[in-house]
Amino acid sequence: MSILPNYLRSLFLTVLLCFVAPILVVALVFTSLGVISCVPGLETIGQSGTTQTLQFLATFGSGCPVQGVMTISSACSIVGALFDTYAFYRYQSLNDH
Repeated sequence: MSILPNYLRSLFLTVLLCFVAPILVVALVFTSLGVISCVPGLETIGQSGTTQTLQFLATFGSGCPVQGVMTISSACSIVGALFDTYAFYRYQSLNDH
């Protein structure tokens, strides 16, 4: 039986999950900062945190925060794919003996 379908399925799932994870983390950060900004006395912290997060993401996205999130997600998916390829290769080479 060919190992290619198993490898491609594993690689696809790894790339997908590694791409979505940073997007979910950024969404969680914005949600928590939004909740913090609704608490009386903490509005300034929530608003400044949101502003700083947007500036951080804009750094990676040539001025656009959404493009920054996509850049970070793409980099994470490439790293995940490389790690999955290495792990799959090691698993195959160790089982051959």
